Amino acid sequence: MTIIRSIIQDMRSRSGRVVQDRFSTGSASAVEVSDGLSQSCWANMPQELLREVLVRIEAAENAWPQRKSVVACAGVCRSWREITKEIVKIPENSGILTFPISVKQPGSRDSLLQCFIKRNRSTQTYHLFLSLTNALHDDGKFLLAARKFRRPTCAGYIISVDAGDMSKGSGTYIGKLRSNFLGTRFTIFDGQPPHAGAKITKSRSSRLLNSKQISPRIPAGNYPVAHISYELNVLGSRGPRRMQCIMDAIPVSAIGPGGSAPTQTEFSVSNIDFFPSLPFFRSKSHRMDNSLSGPLASQKDGLLVLKNKAPRWHEQLQCWCLNFHGRVTVASVKNFQLVASPENGPAGPEHEKIILQFGKVGKDLFTMDYRYPISAFQAFAICLSSFDTKIACE
Repeated sequence: MTIIRSIIQDMRSRSGRVVQDRFSTGSASAVEVSDGLSQSCWANMPQELLREVLVRIEAAENAWPQRKSVVACAGVCRSWREITKEIVKIPENSGILTFPISVKQPGSRDSLLQCFIKRNRSTQTYHLFLSLTNALHDDGKFLLAARKFRRPTCAGYIISVDAGDMSKGSGTYIGKLRSNFLGTRFTIFDGQPPHAGAKITKSRSSRLLNSKQISPRIPAGNYPVAHISYELNVLGSRGPRRMQCIMDAIPVSAIGPGGSAPTQTEFSVSNIDFFPSLPFFRSKSHRMDNSLSGPLASQKDGLLVLKNKAPRWHEQLQCWCLNFHGRVTVASVKNFQLVASPENGPAGPEHEKIILQFGKVGKDLFTMDYRYPISAFQAFAICLSSFDTKIACE
């Protein structure tokens, strides 16, 4: 283990130097950076020994912040990167978020991934963190950031993987949430196709992307992945809002035995250049069909629909309540739990599982727990839709 630790320390220092060189040259290409990494002194390690070392590191570092050692391994050289890609499992199977692309992949099948959201009222920004402990608040591992925008006819949020750069023209942009005029209906847009055959939504930004005046680094477009609607709350202020989420990119069969949800495996070309410390995502081919799995176009099953879990009446408190198992401490109309809706058949055990729960624990602090088949990006966007006041529904 002492040798492994020395290797990791050397890898981190090399990764830091690569990042500095990448930004100091400015015009350095992805190929040049990749070629530079291939000259690492660790590149010629025997494949059997290399795999054994990486397997031990991946197994030992099963939580953040130690998990950054696994990320460092992927940044050593091409051979290390390819083996790391084979060893590291997606969140659906491992329950662990490792690389940035993990926020676009479905969560764990076995348990809820615990996260929290911090709100900054003055800047209208929201930051999503992965909980590092079971406490309701800790330092957390940063995952995503969102900035609210307003227009005469709608409002919404730009979602980014960089808290310091939340603009749609940035390579760190991964999607957005947009509302209607009343703020009762929302659409979640992904910056890249969520599955093979996904159709782009025509908009001013997508039309500009076809122009030669626009940098090729701007994200590819707007792909609708979910529609959220809020309904009249017949329970009044004592009950949670009524909401429904239609997941355009996830078939209803995904929640059943043997079901699968589309899983993105890498960021698009426009996003890759902005992760110089993670050459894990670079490859010689960037064809769109290679970055996606689980095509939805050929499936005729219905779409997954998420609805509020029905609250129960608490006689002592004289109000409607939901059991958040200690993850929510402040009563709020924003609190909710979403489960799969049995739209086309009888309810089964899979319809009892909480897929997403969101609740208030402080003035500007909220917990967000999600699981398969939705991703952290989709869960974050759904939670962002609850922050606005909805006069028509309350």
